[in-house]
Amino acid sequence: MVTILMANMGRLVPKLSSLFSSSLADGDTAKKVEPPLLRRSGNYQPPIWDFQFIHSLHNPYAGDKYMKRFNELKKEMKKNLMVMVEGSQELQKLELIDNLQRLGVSYHFKDEIIQILRSVHEQSSTATGDNSLYHSSLKFRLLRQHGFHLSQDILNDFKDEHGHFKQSLCNDTKGLLQLYEASFLSIKSETPTSLESANTFAMSHLKNYLHNLKGDHDQENWRVELVRHALELPLHCMMLRVETRWYIDIYEKIPNANSLLLELAKLDFNIVQATHQQDLKNVARWWKKSRLAEKLPFTRDRIVESFLWIAGMMFEPQKKEYCLTMLTKVIAMVTVKDDIYDVYGTLDELELFTHAVQRMEIKALDELPYYMKLCYLALFNTSTEIAYEVLKEQGINIMPYLTKSWGDLCKAYLQEARWYYNGYTPSVDEYMENAWISVGSLVMVVNAFFLVTNPITKEVLEYVFSNKYPDIIRWSATIIRLTDDLATSSNEMKRGDVPKSIQCYMKENGASEEEARKHINLMIKETWKMINTAQHDNSLLCEKFMGCAVNVARTGQTMYQHGDGHGIQNSEIQNRISKLFFEHITISIP
Repeated sequence: MVTILMANMGRLVPKLSSLFSSSLADGDTAKKVEPPLLRRSGNYQPPIWDFQFIHSLHNPYAGDKYMKRFNELKKEMKKNLMVMVEGSQELQKLELIDNLQRLGVSYHFKDEIIQILRSVHEQSSTATGDNSLYHSSLKFRLLRQHGFHLSQDILNDFKDEHGHFKQSLCNDTKGLLQLYEASFLSIKSETPTSLESANTFAMSHLKNYLHNLKGDHDQENWRVELVRHALELPLHCMMLRVETRWYIDIYEKIPNANSLLLELAKLDFNIVQATHQQDLKNVARWWKKSRLAEKLPFTRDRIVESFLWIAGMMFEPQKKEYCLTMLTKVIAMVTVKDDIYDVYGTLDELELFTHAVQRMEIKALDELPYYMKLCYLALFNTSTEIAYEVLKEQGINIMPYLTKSWGDLCKAYLQEARWYYNGYTPSVDEYMENAWISVGSLVMVVNAFFLVTNPITKEVLEYVFSNKYPDIIRWSATIIRLTDDLATSSNEMKRGDVPKSIQCYMKENGASEEEARKHINLMIKETWKMINTAQHDNSLLCEKFMGCAVNVARTGQTMYQHGDGHGIQNSEIQNRISKLFFEHITISIP
């Protein structure tokens, strides 16, 4: 999926005769092996977290003691929410919902949250306009996040007679921060003036706030951290679980923090982490047994990073225990195929492999070079395993749809390989038409669609797979592609790779790299508007799937926030993975 680090063409990989001395079947030792070719290599480092480490993990929060305490806290929080429905002030309700979301526990209280927000929305038409910038911005953001329409005109009370935000707001850091976060909820169809000017205004004054800090002693350190964090990556674009782990530490510093909510959030984080560790053990066992990393040493051995993509897409413990494991297998297969096309395969071999995947038949094995057989069969087995589970539960044969998505991915890979071998630089539009598919999230989201949608109706199948895929799939993939290009394209071009969006823009427009990067960032901003719009236009798709499609874009933006988070060893991603999966939060149970 993602970034490929390619070495010079002259580098030799180990001879095929030694790489593949053992075959798929024990009796296939007489297979003739062609002389080795000059091939590229990714020069990937070994994994940070190996099989032994993953299987050595022990998490006490999987036990009954902590679950009992968690259920007690959850019950108490539900009571508090129901009391709020009847009697609390609107701002108190909104602040609690915001904290429930940022602390990662809102999924336990979906019905109560919707009930409160519905009440707030119904009363918004009779609002007096006395709300603060903080209050109005928070209400706007939360209502839009949950599908309630609220006009951006709610911000007009904070503008002067010329339509500009009032200068009296410049020192309202609390309000500016909420205005900044709210500005990312714009949609394509509305006049952009209010939210775009809100974004510019809030960002400028928040940066001034940080610039004018004179020392830690006279500042609210937790608010400074909130502002810095938001300016690095807004809440709307941040991977949910990364945000949760960060915000738990911040929330503890905030005066008058709800101690019950804080304990609930810590317990929930640790309990979810325990389920993730079990899922990781399951998928690591499969990965080791597959021997793909051993047999195909040119590919990335990144099973934990692959799991991060899935945990970012759907972190909650699933009713179907195999769901996260299955989808991590899909990401692992995407990574292997990405490296075959970008690093190792010759153009003739890639043509053969693409046709084989489009057919998805066992007999296609006979047509493939020897090193591709293991990969092809692993893909076939992974797809049939997922298809079997869906057939068993819903009586639908989804193999044709899985085959289509994998075939589309390989066709996109093949197009990039042709561009590379022909030395061709496409236009930005031509590149993006192919690159949103080649980034790999398409097959991840398609597989997720079948695992989280129930029932799968004929109407929904036709909508998802007729002609082009739904916009929500395309736009989320576009975010990943563009953020990937920003983070990795310079290094990839040095090592030899197909031009990315930055290079395509530079050639097409005679622009500098700095100008191209600025343009790509604007494209990302506009694409988030398209995602926001698509969320409201896809009534046929279930809420669970829509969440997966949006969350994978957030995961991609977080994965590439500080460089390549999937291909090379990235210290920021390593730190986040450790905190999410391996380091529990210390809690004293009363």
